[in-house]
Amino acid sequence: MADNRRLAQPSSTRPLVNEDLSPSTQLNTWFNVVTTQSTIIGEGSPEGVVPAVVTAEYMDLNGTAHNLMYRKRDADDGLGDTTKGWILV
Repeated sequence: MADNRRLAQPSSTRPLVNEDLSPSTQLNTWFNVVTTQSTIIGEGSPEGVVPAVVTAEYMDLNGTAHNLMYRKRDADDGLGDTTKGWILV
């Protein structure tokens, strides 16, 4: 079965800010998820250069019709290097 990951909205029953107006834990967690799941934009291939989590997307501004989008397939190269594991999609 496919893993359908969606960006969940913050709960409407919990505050987004604390009494001192600092971001709540819920808001900080949501910001982290949004940042992690946003498309990364750059120039050139991300392989060996751009660290990311599995399922991340990267758009190459210098890419052409079939060399534009990459997806992070592998968590790392087996040695902990998270800049590896990108595939052209």
